[in-house]
Amino acid sequence: MKKGGAVYIMTNKNKTTLYIGVTSDLYNRILQHKEHHFPKSFTAKYNLTDCIYYESFFSIEEAIMREKILKKWRREKKEQLINTLNPEWKDLWKEIKEW
Repeated sequence: MKKGGAVYIMTNKNKTTLYIGVTSDLYNRILQHKEHHFPKSFTAKYNLTDCIYYESFFSIEEAIMREKILKKWRREKKEQLINTLNPEWKDLWKEIKEW
C-alpha cells in the first residue's frame, strides 16, 4: 500500500515570506518547522512557523507533482490559492493536529 502525501505552505508572522514543502507526514513535518528542528533550514532562518495552506493526496508522488507546479507560480498566484481556502491567512496548526 502506498503512503499518502501533502503539499503545504508556510509563512512568518508578517506574511512576508512563503515556503512550499511536501511530506508524507504533515503533522510531524509542521511540528518540525514550528520547533526549528533543522536550525539551518530556510524555514528556521526566516522564522516560518505558520502553516497557512495544505492539500492532501492519495500518494506522495501526486503531492510531489503538485509541489513542483506550485513552486513555479509567481507569488500573486500563490496568494490567490491561499486566499481561496484561508483568506485570513490564519495558522492551520490546530486543524492539522486534529486531522
